[in-house]
Amino acid sequence: MNVAMKPTDVLWQAVLEREQNPNPPFFYAVKTTGIYCRPNCPSRRPKRQNAAFYASCALAEADGFRACLRCRPNQQSLQEQTTSIILNACRTIETAVAEPRLDDLARQSGLSPFHFQRTFKSAMGLTPKAYAQAHRMNRFREIVGSGEGSITTAIYDAGYTSSSRFYEAATQALGMTPKRLRQGGKGVRILFAIGECSLGSVLIASSAKGVCAMLLGDTPEMVLDDLQTRFPQADLIGNDPDYEMLIAHVIQFVDDPKYGFNLPLDIQGTAFQQRVWDALRDIPIGTTASYSEIAEKIGAPKSFRAVAQACGANNIALAIPCHRVVRSDGGLSGYRWGVERKRAILDAERKAR
Repeated sequence: MNVAMKPTDVLWQAVLEREQNPNPPFFYAVKTTGIYCRPNCPSRRPKRQNAAFYASCALAEADGFRACLRCRPNQQSLQEQTTSIILNACRTIETAVAEPRLDDLARQSGLSPFHFQRTFKSAMGLTPKAYAQAHRMNRFREIVGSGEGSITTAIYDAGYTSSSRFYEAATQALGMTPKRLRQGGKGVRILFAIGECSLGSVLIASSAKGVCAMLLGDTPEMVLDDLQTRFPQADLIGNDPDYEMLIAHVIQFVDDPKYGFNLPLDIQGTAFQQRVWDALRDIPIGTTASYSEIAEKIGAPKSFRAVAQACGANNIALAIPCHRVVRSDGGLSGYRWGVERKRAILDAERKAR
């Protein structure tokens, strides 16, 4: 076996199920025919004892096997071609001075405008236009955060053609007015409290709308630094007697998940991120879902990578349960607050069912 990362029975099962995108990718060869294939090849399955597994085409060919003429494992798959088209389109959008026209993006990809838009939305979870708008808003956030120039200058440097278009969606996307963002959250009143729980230190912070952050860390200093980094000029208010009472509620929720979390949330993110976060909150306690399953649920079946990015952007630990999302094989992928914490949270939730 040349694929050391998984046992042969797991690889063989992937071949039997004709898995489309195995992680990590591999190929299987048939000793009786001298041919090697992709796991999803439509050809008839060989006998188990005649199958060999390889991590690359080069390794299979080094052992004397020839590429299958049906699945063409030594050429780009349809999925790989699609991924390349989408990545090139994203780079074009991100580097363009003005928002590219749909027809131009489609022409660059070699697809019709209708087919390109449908393919892009399926992969990214949003249309090319919405992706361009989100990129411009993120670009504006970066420019304003650097402290260089005025808000008006930042608007045009980020690629907006008029300030009116920017202000239509700015406050909702940024979570505060552009002026307050420019000032690092200055004037925004955020109450916070820190406590100790089974996962280490936990910080809860609320704006006037609701809980805007729930952060985990090894020490109180770590979670407080995290909050200060997010809102460097905000009015961070600790030791508020009424608000301090909430930390007991949070600790009980962390240590005993079936207790539930019923505080209002101040959730700020792109439309796609909010769709993902809403789907996460529907995952029952004690269960998990894969990134691809979440992508299917929100109607964007090929956007599992974008789903993973949305999980990583979640600022409200546990209440928005990104810890319940795992790889398709059930393995624990990266978690913003550490994989060991993710494992501990899931174990506690299974016991609480």
